[in-house]
Amino acid sequence: MKSNPDFSIKPTIQGHKIVLRPFQSEDIQPMLNILSDYEVRKLTGSICTDQEAYTPASPEEIRKTTQWYHTLNNQCDRLDLAIVEITSNKIVGEVVFNEYDDNANKVNFRILIGPDGRNKGLGSEATALFIKYGFDILKLHKITLQVFSFNPRSEHVYLKNGFVQEGILREDFKYENEYIDSKMYSILSSEYYN
Repeated sequence: MKSNPDFSIKPTIQGHKIVLRPFQSEDIQPMLNILSDYEVRKLTGSICTDQEAYTPASPEEIRKTTQWYHTLNNQCDRLDLAIVEITSNKIVGEVVFNEYDDNANKVNFRILIGPDGRNKGLGSEATALFIKYGFDILKLHKITLQVFSFNPRSEHVYLKNGFVQEGILREDFKYENEYIDSKMYSILSSEYYN
């Protein structure tokens, strides 16, 4: 009998440059700053225009986001961990497993890196550590993700970590009146261990 992964356990995963760990209350303000970054807002599809990307979040949006981060460690259907750079001890982003499908034993993967964590290899290491946890500890069969075609830096990280492109959702997103493809990637446990 197959047992589902236990997302209620919020581990601390040590790397060379980063630590993945459960969110703490003092992480919320830095995460609000990261989530307000133009590039984060654009590349995650949170907004559809540059004007929206540069518009500060409303007090209501800030309240909802703050409340959301306070609940993450209590959620049993997903795993959200902070990415903390070891040398600066600063939170630079997050990794997420969500949308678990128990029939196929697969999960969706998301990662975001704020400005202070870019171009240092932190996203690559965070991805590698989280995938290892997914296959070694959670015993997942498949990890999937989607990335917009205007985000080649992330695609490079995914390919470097063994993800395989499965297909393209053509013109799946519209940004600044331009249609953008969404690329689907995945990695299987058999590929990871091969």
